[in-house]
Amino acid sequence: MKKLLCLAMGLGMAFSAAACGGNSSTSNNSSTGGGNSGETIKLTVWCPEADHEFAKQVAEDYKKANPDKTYKFFFGIQGENDAATKVLNDVTNAPDVFSFPSDQINRLINGDALARIGGSRLDTVKANNSADAVDSATVTVEGEERTYAMPYTDNTFFLYYNKSVFSEEDVKTLDGILAKCTAPDSEGKNGKQFAMPLNDGWYSTSFYFGEGLGYEVTFDDAFGETQITCDFANDKGKAVTQALWETISNPKVKPDTDDSKSAAGFQDGSIVAAVSGIWNKTTFEKYLGEDFAVAKLPTYTLNRGTADEKQVQLVSFAGYKLLGISNYSKNKAEAMSFAEFYSNKQNQLLHFDLRGFVPTNLEAQQEERVKNDACAKAITAQLQHTKAQKNVPSTLWTPMQGLGDGLIALISSGATADQLNELLTNAVSQIEKQPAA
Repeated sequence: MKKLLCLAMGLGMAFSAAACGGNSSTSNNSSTGGGNSGETIKLTVWCPEADHEFAKQVAEDYKKANPDKTYKFFFGIQGENDAATKVLNDVTNAPDVFSFPSDQINRLINGDALARIGGSRLDTVKANNSADAVDSATVTVEGEERTYAMPYTDNTFFLYYNKSVFSEEDVKTLDGILAKCTAPDSEGKNGKQFAMPLNDGWYSTSFYFGEGLGYEVTFDDAFGETQITCDFANDKGKAVTQALWETISNPKVKPDTDDSKSAAGFQDGSIVAAVSGIWNKTTFEKYLGEDFAVAKLPTYTLNRGTADEKQVQLVSFAGYKLLGISNYSKNKAEAMSFAEFYSNKQNQLLHFDLRGFVPTNLEAQQEERVKNDACAKAITAQLQHTKAQKNVPSTLWTPMQGLGDGLIALISSGATADQLNELLTNAVSQIEKQPAA
């Protein structure tokens, strides 16, 4: 792997891309075509389904900006949650440009999937984007910082709510939110619930992070994981799991929600508050209309009913969506230029206008419509309570999903402390990894 990494780093200036929502992927292998020879330059781009029209518009604008060359673009729909997995399944035939969340960068580098950015292009990326955004695309190898992706928006979550139901004071605490919610009736109707995907580790970890719990990952020189430790199962973690169970088992909570369920709930009124990210802004705003409101995440009650009872702030992951270039692209320089165009100030603002994505571009962030945006303000407030989505264990997601699913399965029968601890211990044992003997 060290040899592969060195080869990847020696192939010249390159760039990595970020994957977004959606569940399936399609691609066409790009073929060579020099811009100076008059041949058609073919580029394959993976993006989320919701960004498909945006990506096509960017591609058309790119063609107009380069009239001396002929381009043909192919678009595939690929979800960011498993972008690295799909790319690494066939790394030599990966799309030229693809998007992925920042926590997947180590896996992609370890798999020789990403081309490195350098020279004047790297200078431009660093000068134009926030330092934290660039850092999310940067790793340190043998004491040298090396950048493998171009950021274009942040990636965290916050609270959406119906302001005809809640006051700004209500939404500061989960107890305040649930006091205004109602449980569905025996037929599953007439409820006004709070929705949060608590069988998704990206969200449920916010309970543990809030109490200062976390993980440590040790990497080898090729960014392979050699050791993973996690303290979720200590005494603090057991108390957090009890609070998580209290939330999941509350009939006023919809703990198995997803984007489509939350959207449908806001549309029919069965959901009045939901935790999600910026990608749902336009949909939720459409359904809530004048009652649309957002805020940072609430606090939750830990050690309820004891002398140690306290409010704990939910701490979200904070990462970035990145654009990258395949290390095996047959048109690497052209792919890199397109990715730079895709993530420039103009297109970050277009992305903001179309979908609400808050820019990482420093000049774009200063635009009045960005600074005055309610979601941008909520994200800014939430960023004071976040954990960097970098060096995240690749083993985290499936066990945390299992923990959430296990807790949800116990709702009908109830759960004992021993059952909660068993689910927690099993999840942590699957997250952790010991070094090879």
